[in-house]
Amino acid sequence: MSVESFDPLRALRVLVEEGVRFVVIGGLAGRRWGSPTITNDLDVCYERSPENLMRLATALRRLEARLRGVPESVPFQLDERTLKLGDSFTFESVAGPLDCLGTPAGTKGFADVAKGAKELEIGEMRVLFASLDDLIRMKKAAGRRKDLIEVEILSALREESR
Repeated sequence: MSVESFDPLRALRVLVEEGVRFVVIGGLAGRRWGSPTITNDLDVCYERSPENLMRLATALRRLEARLRGVPESVPFQLDERTLKLGDSFTFESVAGPLDCLGTPAGTKGFADVAKGAKELEIGEMRVLFASLDDLIRMKKAAGRRKDLIEVEILSALREESR
């Protein structure tokens, strides 16, 4: 998929329509809090209950999701069983890159991230976004150079908001 096909609202709409329990994390969440950093993928932390895995699998099939960086000839069964066996998945979809993380770095998973999340409007939807504190915690734990740069930006935004 090209950057031009990145449509996070489309992906979010499908997740919401299918009743998936998730929190937006990563670059889009940072943008929602005021970060100037541009992102070209959607990152979500999803709840790992059997019912939610079923809803997530349905949403991913609607988005024609396929594993990113893996030849299409490699078999991949997109269902709740497969999602249960893994934790973090990177997909290409008709809405662009979509990363689904069960347990983002520095967290204990969905319940941990959701407790500090804020329900905010995006498009015509209301969606949970990770808090600045949780974004900073995840970025620090990931520890990549680009994440540590974003920690500085997010920390400054947190200080401005106080």
